[in-house]
Amino acid sequence: MLGLSGLSVIAFVLMQQGKGADMGAAFGSGASGSLFGATGSASVLSRATSVSAILFFAACLGLAIIAKKEDNLGLLSGSAGTQEQVKPGQAAPVKVPAKPAVPN
Repeated sequence: MLGLSGLSVIAFVLMQQGKGADMGAAFGSGASGSLFGATGSASVLSRATSVSAILFFAACLGLAIIAKKEDNLGLLSGSAGTQEQVKPGQAAPVKVPAKPAVPN
């Protein structure tokens, strides 16, 4: 959902006309005969952009909340089952890599 809403925000922003194009449309550049009318497409695209941006931010906020809950549970601190618990006042275990094999 996050990727789809992000791509839709990008697409809707790129489909909108810049503010300088409104002046050309006012002097009969043919925009009044379009599907949405002279100003209809701008309002439809701006609404679609707003809705997709709201969905994007809601998905980001939801993912942040989920990540915070999982981090509080200790699920994001390392891969499952490899994180060792260290008690207060106890030295952390040191992992020494295995000696490399010496070629003959």
